[in-house]
Amino acid sequence: MPEASVQVRYAPASTCFGCGPANEHGLRIGSHETADGVLEAEWQPAPHHAAFPGVLNGGIIGTLLDCHSNWAAAMHLMRASGAARPPACVTSEFHVRLVRPTPTDRPVTLRAWVVASGEDRATTEAELRSGDVVTATCRGVFVAVRPGHPAYERWD
Repeated sequence: MPEASVQVRYAPASTCFGCGPANEHGLRIGSHETADGVLEAEWQPAPHHAAFPGVLNGGIIGTLLDCHSNWAAAMHLMRASGAARPPACVTSEFHVRLVRPTPTDRPVTLRAWVVASGEDRATTEAELRSGDVVTATCRGVFVAVRPGHPAYERWD
């Protein structure tokens, strides 16, 4: 049996719409680390996620890439600092490029990896695939928050 997703392991009570395991109406992506430091997830669109019949909504694509990339950044920052838990991170900026329509009739695969990092932030690149075809890409900056920020203890 595969290991639980990073979201279930580190933030089981999270209600984030994109990745929160505790949000029964959310997308509930489940991301897993690979041996080479890439974060991967497979997710199955439902018909109500469509922009029009058979094609995934761009806002849903953005949410998938944002949340998955945020977790790639958080896991990287955790490993880089030697912490036992990933820091709660927020999106500073992200840019999504919709390359071609993403079908809703089959699972999609998310992949994200860190391309640059500092003490409290990481820049990621990510892609969304349908089968072997890249349908969207993303580049984002994610920042670990400190005490006093509203998201500081959101994963506890």
